[in-house]
Amino acid sequence: MSPIAHSDAEPRLDFVTCASPAGLHRMAYWEWGDPGNDRVLLCAHGLTRTGRDFDPLARALRDDYRVVCPDVVGRGRSDWLIDPAGYVVPQYVADMVALIARLAPARLDWVGTSMGGLIGLGLAGAAMVSPALRPDRGAWGLGAAPDVPLGRMVFNDIGPALTQEGLERIGGYVGQDIRFASFQQAVDYVRAVSGGFGPHDAAGWTALTEHVFHEQGGQWVKHYDLRIAQPFALQTPEATAAAEALLWRAWDHLPMPALVLRGAQSDILSAETAQQMVRRNANARCVEFLGVGHAPTVRSEDQIEAVRRFLLAE
Repeated sequence: MSPIAHSDAEPRLDFVTCASPAGLHRMAYWEWGDPGNDRVLLCAHGLTRTGRDFDPLARALRDDYRVVCPDVVGRGRSDWLIDPAGYVVPQYVADMVALIARLAPARLDWVGTSMGGLIGLGLAGAAMVSPALRPDRGAWGLGAAPDVPLGRMVFNDIGPALTQEGLERIGGYVGQDIRFASFQQAVDYVRAVSGGFGPHDAAGWTALTEHVFHEQGGQWVKHYDLRIAQPFALQTPEATAAAEALLWRAWDHLPMPALVLRGAQSDILSAETAQQMVRRNANARCVEFLGVGHAPTVRSEDQIEAVRRFLLAE
């Protein structure tokens, strides 16, 4: 399928077919920059967001990268899964493997916000422990792409350990069937539940709303499968502890340069966890942003510049 073209100010839209135990589904992705550029920046969004969150960052980096921003399955323009039990990180990692095979990059850098950072860490961990997925084996085990050196990785307000306070806050609104009579009411709602994004002007809040709500039957509804909340709600303390152990193991052995972004008021990535991440991995460093919680939106000049400098450093 050919990408759906837009003006230079807008991304191209394309789809890749992925597989789950319940069958096939399509994942949408938004693409900026030269499609022939084999240096790819893959940007993965948070739990209830879409790939369009990265529009400002993509515009800033499209001359340097082919910037690809997927709508993780169940969100935005992507399909919904038949079985909601598939809305978990391992499935998202598998979908990214299919996308990477389609893109065939010579070098792949990563920016992941919240859930997107966990997907990136899961992808890097799989590449380290499974010979079939190692970048130096080519095609991430699918036989459809050249060797893929996984390069620099940005983890936006996420780490191997998450605070219970933040998880409970997110659990309080994810999956709720909330409908609004006007788009402005949807904007007001996003602003109310996303105070951690930090200060934004009216245009900023509009941009942060227009791709996560859409009009349906004369009402504005969430642009994601509300069933993504089901696996989230079923997490037990034992499962959380086991997942954290695996994520720390992947983090400790992460071989590439890593940048941790943290909102200074984050209730998901604690200051202690961020400090521990830097102590445990010599390839990592951390940048904090004042006046921001969970999570920096990477829309402001200072946040974009921090990411740009790190990714383009030699």
